[in-house]
Amino acid sequence: MSFDGASLRHRLPGGVTPVRLERLFWGLVVVSLLGDVVTTFVGLQLGLAESNPIARGAIDSHGLAGMFALKAVAIGIGLVCRPMLPAEYRAIVPAGLALPWTAAVFINIYMIATVA
Repeated sequence: MSFDGASLRHRLPGGVTPVRLERLFWGLVVVSLLGDVVTTFVGLQLGLAESNPIARGAIDSHGLAGMFALKAVAIGIGLVCRPMLPAEYRAIVPAGLALPWTAAVFINIYMIATVA
């Protein structure tokens, strides 16, 4: 990190650019979203219950379409907020989406393993 008098310049390890980092995180968003949806529905088929009350309501009322609609709203909010950030910080948006969904995938896999 260096200071040029007007702003801070951050360098990512390995020469990764902020744009490339953001693309990697958006890829992780897609993978984690699909993983969360698949493992959620596998768990539901095995008799497990959705613990998130908002997701449970969406699934109960609209099934798979409700789950995808809920995910689409979250991504939409992220896309609306993304331009408000400086370019070098925009990767935080997909990272903020992917992190909880990735955690949910691992929790779902653990829960499925306990009943399967």
